[in-house]
Amino acid sequence: MGTKEEVRDRINIADVIGEYVQLVPAGRGRLKGLCPFHKEKSPSFQVDVEQGYFYCFGCKAGGDMFSFVQRQENLSFADTLRKLADKAGVTVETRYGEKTSRDLYDVNAFALAYFRENLAGAGLEYFRGRGLTDETIERFELGYAPDGWDGLLKRARTRGVNERQLLEAGLLSENVESGRVYDRFRGRVMFPIRDHLGRLSGFGGRVLGDEKPKYLNTPETEAFRKGELLYGLNLAREALKDSPSGGELIVVEGYMDVIAMHQGGFTGAVATLGTALTAEHATLLSRLGVAGLSLMFDRDEAGLKATLSGLDQVLGAKFRVRATSVPNGKDPADAIMSGDIEALRRALAGGIDEIQYRVKAAAEQFGTDTQDGKRKVLMALLPRMQNLDPLDEGAQSMRERACELLGIRPAALLDWISSKAKRKTLTDTEMVGMSSGRSEEDHELALLRQILVNPGLLAKLDGQTPWRNQTVGKVMLAAQGASSPEAILELFRGQPEEGLLIRLLFEGRDPGTLSRAGNEAYEQKVQSYAAAATDDIVVGLNIDSLRGEVELLKSQIGTAAGAEQMAMLRQISELQRAIEAEKRTRRSN
Repeated sequence: MGTKEEVRDRINIADVIGEYVQLVPAGRGRLKGLCPFHKEKSPSFQVDVEQGYFYCFGCKAGGDMFSFVQRQENLSFADTLRKLADKAGVTVETRYGEKTSRDLYDVNAFALAYFRENLAGAGLEYFRGRGLTDETIERFELGYAPDGWDGLLKRARTRGVNERQLLEAGLLSENVESGRVYDRFRGRVMFPIRDHLGRLSGFGGRVLGDEKPKYLNTPETEAFRKGELLYGLNLAREALKDSPSGGELIVVEGYMDVIAMHQGGFTGAVATLGTALTAEHATLLSRLGVAGLSLMFDRDEAGLKATLSGLDQVLGAKFRVRATSVPNGKDPADAIMSGDIEALRRALAGGIDEIQYRVKAAAEQFGTDTQDGKRKVLMALLPRMQNLDPLDEGAQSMRERACELLGIRPAALLDWISSKAKRKTLTDTEMVGMSSGRSEEDHELALLRQILVNPGLLAKLDGQTPWRNQTVGKVMLAAQGASSPEAILELFRGQPEEGLLIRLLFEGRDPGTLSRAGNEAYEQKVQSYAAAATDDIVVGLNIDSLRGEVELLKSQIGTAAGAEQMAMLRQISELQRAIEAEKRTRRSN
């Protein structure tokens, strides 16, 4: 059976990425081109053929050939593996009973034709009664599933579609006790649900009377996954294409809301299928270039704020998220049909901004005048800040606002977020250490960058450094005895630290477009600089540690007794002399 490693051995990463990006040489073992994941005019996207990784210095995306294809094609890992295995000539065994999505799309297309044929009558009267035009009914392919237990089943038998196919597509239900099968959708107006590529994934059906359930969807199948689909997205994509800077989608609650919004000119409207927005939705929409989401629900401001508070699952996408209510307490469909289009436009132009709401609410609840208040604010904002995906502009914006509000360094905040151990404690010492009064330069990461250039420089360290950055400490420990940067990277393949190491490797070793003759001289300069930089950074770390102790003492001296104050002043004086000594060492080096 084909494995990821076997596929990797047979395919060059440059050949895979070269199908999507025009690559040109950028030095020994390097290629560069325009990043496919964000808009740019100068190439910041690089591929390291020897290491088998890509990295973009612009949007910070990075990984191997599998993660590139997953992101580029919006595929699952299994589908990505199959795609690259086919390219490599490697056979990947299909699991027993696994069906292709194409079979399900074809069966759904057969069912749609049946539902469309039966629209005339009760179904058509319902849609026209809701104010839909014939053009809209046609555009959204609306239909009707007649009453009766086996209308679709009988039609299938005359067209060569068997019961098993209908069951797998979720179009039939089966009585477990008797084994009898019957139509799943009966006496319902039908809403075809297509994925973002326009493939017919399944259906939603609404009863015309008071029967329960009011709405019924296709069950989960290989083609129909509620957490990955958005109703109307295949049509809303056209609105996104017309927006040069990335469009905004309007998320409403129901099928009829989407249809009415489109008919009223709001062609960016979509709806979830009875679920909240998921991480899968966010990944897909980010890939499609969506820049913002406006959540339009029939709720008061308290309900909208509760909605914003529950949006942690949207992490991983670069969205501006706002929540707004429908004017006069109506749902979007009723507002459109009653002619409140201008009121809808005003509502969509306003709303509550997610990031501003979260930061303001946390600051008002806990205050920012004390270390304890700042600590609680950070913990409250953590769920929305902790995604470090560079494409999540929402999390990035919240981190920036938190730094401004609390007066802490961005690098220190990132270090705290990435360390589970620090998140649990967050002592006064750590809060003071995060203060923006210190240099923005993250000395520990800079040191790690030089170690990746030349692992032999680890010998310069005494092994006693109390690393603030837990990731740096973990890598430094694991790297003992490593003979090359590649050996260090191999230790962390597939681990959370891999992305950071890829970035540091690319930043620390950028030979540019040197000729072969210049490579040896370049390598010598790199090694020489790395050794000098390591000495300087180690001194800088010592100075940082001493300054942290000084700041902590200064924060405590005001509440100390007289004798304690004198002792603290002596300690501060000794620490400042030690800092000056370290500075002299740096100058002499």
